[in-house]
Amino acid sequence: MTKPTMLSYIYEEQETLTSAIKAYPQNVDQALEGLTLDATNWLVLGTGSSINAAKSAKYYIERKAQIKLSIEEPYNFTHYEKIDPTLQVVLGVSQSGQSTSTIEAMAKVTNHHDVHTMAVTSIPDSEITKVTTSTLDILSGKERVGYVTLGFSATVLALMLLGLRVGVKKGLISTEEEAQELAEFLGLTAQFNSAIEKSTTFFEEHRADFKQAPRFTSIAYGPVVGTAKEMETKFSETIRVPSQGVELEAFMHGPYLEINPEHRLFFIDTPAKPEILEKASLLKAYEMKHTTHVFTISLRAEESTDPQTLALANCKDEFKAPYLAILPFQVFCWYISREKGIDITQRIFTDFSQAVKSKTTVQDYV
Repeated sequence: MTKPTMLSYIYEEQETLTSAIKAYPQNVDQALEGLTLDATNWLVLGTGSSINAAKSAKYYIERKAQIKLSIEEPYNFTHYEKIDPTLQVVLGVSQSGQSTSTIEAMAKVTNHHDVHTMAVTSIPDSEITKVTTSTLDILSGKERVGYVTLGFSATVLALMLLGLRVGVKKGLISTEEEAQELAEFLGLTAQFNSAIEKSTTFFEEHRADFKQAPRFTSIAYGPVVGTAKEMETKFSETIRVPSQGVELEAFMHGPYLEINPEHRLFFIDTPAKPEILEKASLLKAYEMKHTTHVFTISLRAEESTDPQTLALANCKDEFKAPYLAILPFQVFCWYISREKGIDITQRIFTDFSQAVKSKTTVQDYV
């Protein structure tokens, strides 16, 4: 059997996620068993890629299910946060199901008052499922490399489909509208392999530029802020140069001052209100005066004449955009790290999770 790699998992996404959509709503309905549908106060606990996935799905869930969804880092939550006594539903997101901080935070909530707790994981019998009311299987299976890609996209999809199903069960979404949403998810998923190829070609065109980069920043707004944060996580893990994902307005309040001619910027361009698009355009035009290394990942066009724009797709729904928008950054991680001479197939810091007790067991990565 060929040893799996980050890239091989990226190429599995289209097929695996298509199957996950076709399996809907069985796994989602199982996760919703015992959950009171009129519960509107939800909390998500997760760290790393898990919290980035939650941020990517947040606005879609809130709109479809008509709930308020808060997101917290579990370690800080356990040791410093007060629990809202009106909290009704808590999701613990852990792809491996072995995040000690998330498991401990879930226990803190259940010890406080009666809530519905749900594990969101790729391993349905993992440790986190032992402390939750129900489990949402993201249907990606166990990812055997340390830099999750397939599992991230599967988590975003599973959370969005959870929000969709709650909306249907609450009578907010008709069966016809549900079918249309599923068709749109299938349509986006069908573009994954094309997006991977486009991203690979884009890397080849800018190979030298990316190789020489001393720093990367991605700038985003709305739902794709979660995408920018996942870019920060993945670039830091694999390319191992300073990398940051920043919300559009937050970038204008301090981080813009660090820009220099060597800084590489990615603007994530998605459908949005005209005033948001205008602000993003003004910022991009300003930054282009100070660095020539300004790139755009566009989900508003399938083609572009600008050599520094990767036109990924014409995604009509900005709330689904994060599902597709992460793919270029996943692809870039693989190729830029190799270009910089970093072999991410070779594990480093193999004793880390055991030394700092961040996982319940030593991670079984290849």
